[in-house]
Amino acid sequence: MAVPMGSFAQQPGSAPGAATEDLFLIRPDRVFDGEQMHEGWTVLVHGRLIEAAGPAGSIKVPANATIIDAKGATLLPGLIEGHSHLFLHPYNETSWNDQVLKESRAERVARATVHARKTLLAGFTTVRDLGTEGAWYDDVGLKRAIEKGIIPGPHMICVTRAIVATGSYGPKELSDGYELPKGAAEADGADGLTREIRTQIGKGADMIKIYADYRWGPHEEAEPTFTLAELKTAVEVAASSGRGVAVHSGTAEGMRRAVLAGVTTIEHGDQGTPEIFAMMKEKGVAYCPTLSASEAIASYRGWRKGTDPDPPAIVQKRKSFQAALAAGVTICMGGDVGVYPHGDNVREMEAMVDYGMKTLNVLRSATSVNADVFKVNDRVGRVKAGLLADLLLVEGDPAENISQLRKVQWVMKEGIRYQPNPSR
Repeated sequence: MAVPMGSFAQQPGSAPGAATEDLFLIRPDRVFDGEQMHEGWTVLVHGRLIEAAGPAGSIKVPANATIIDAKGATLLPGLIEGHSHLFLHPYNETSWNDQVLKESRAERVARATVHARKTLLAGFTTVRDLGTEGAWYDDVGLKRAIEKGIIPGPHMICVTRAIVATGSYGPKELSDGYELPKGAAEADGADGLTREIRTQIGKGADMIKIYADYRWGPHEEAEPTFTLAELKTAVEVAASSGRGVAVHSGTAEGMRRAVLAGVTTIEHGDQGTPEIFAMMKEKGVAYCPTLSASEAIASYRGWRKGTDPDPPAIVQKRKSFQAALAAGVTICMGGDVGVYPHGDNVREMEAMVDYGMKTLNVLRSATSVNADVFKVNDRVGRVKAGLLADLLLVEGDPAENISQLRKVQWVMKEGIRYQPNPSR
C-alpha cells in the first residue's frame, strides 16, 4: 500500500507530521517494548498514537483496522539517538575547521536536512542534537520545519550552541591577532553563563550543553575549563527553567566537577575511573560514551579495526566503558554521529555490544533509558498505550544480533510509515 516518494515511501495518505485517523494492527513475531522482549504480542495504532499493546487476543480489533502481518520480524519503539550533530558531516570528508569556517549556513542547513531524513529512515525517530557547531540556532529552525511536516526527520531535542570557556574552543588556525568565528558560545563566570543560558532558552534550546574540559592545556592536552562553582551556576540556571545540562568531558577532573555540579549526562568520559563512575552512579548522572566517534577518528588516522592493534585511545575507551558497566552507571546510547555518517547510527549500538554490554541492555539504552534520561518518556521510548506511534520494524531478532537493526522494513513516526526501500 506504500506510495513511492523518491528513495522512501510514506504510508498512508497524509503529509509527514500530519494527524491521521487510520487504524493498524501490527502482528510481528516479537515486540520489544523498550524494556522486555515479548513473543506473540500485537500492537494497535490509532492515528498518531499507540492505542494498545499486548498478547494476541487481549486486544479488541476494530473491524476497519488494517492488519500488518510481519512474520519473522521484530517491532521496537523508534530508536533514540542520544548524541548527534546534524549540522556536521564526517571529518574525513571535510575537516571540522573547514565546516565551521568555509561552509555557508545555507549549505549546512541543506546538509542537516539530508541528515535528518537519513536518520529517520535508519529507524531513529528521536535525536538529541548536541550543538550546531557554528550554525547558531539553526537546529531549532530545522526542528520546527520537521514538526510542520515541511521535511521528514526525527523529533529533535536541541541545545543550540554549546557553551565553552573563553579561549578554549576553535577554530584557532590563524595567528593570535585575528578573531575567527567560533564553533560554540563563549561565556564565563556566573553572570556570563546565566546570560548565555537564558539567551539560548529564549532561542528555543530544550537542553544546555557545556564543555567542562577541552584541549587547551600547555601541550594541547585536555584540561578543565570551568570551575565547579561555574558549573553549579549553569546547572542551577538551567534547572530553574526545567532543563537539564549535558557536559562534554574527557578528563577525570572535568567529570568529577560535572558530577558534583549535578549535570544530567556526561558525554565521552574517556578518562573515567572506577571512582568517578561510582560517583556518577550515586548521584544519578548518566553516561553517553560515544564509542563510535573515537573509533571513527582513529580510523581517519589509519587504524583498521579488527586488523591493527587498538591504539591507546581505543584501549582507554574500552577500559572506561567497562568501568562504567561495572559501576552500574546509567548508560545512554549516543555515538556522536556527524563525526561519521548520519544514517549509520546503529554503529554505536554494535560497538556497545562489542565493548561488553549485553544486547538487551543496549536496546534499552536506545529506547526507554534515553527516553527517561532526556525526559521525553511521556511521548516516546516504549511500546505503550498512549505514547506516540513511533515504531521500528526490522527483520529477525536484534536481541540475538544487534546488527539486525540495520535490516529496516519500515519506520513509523506518529502513525506514518516510511520505507527506506520502496521495493520491499
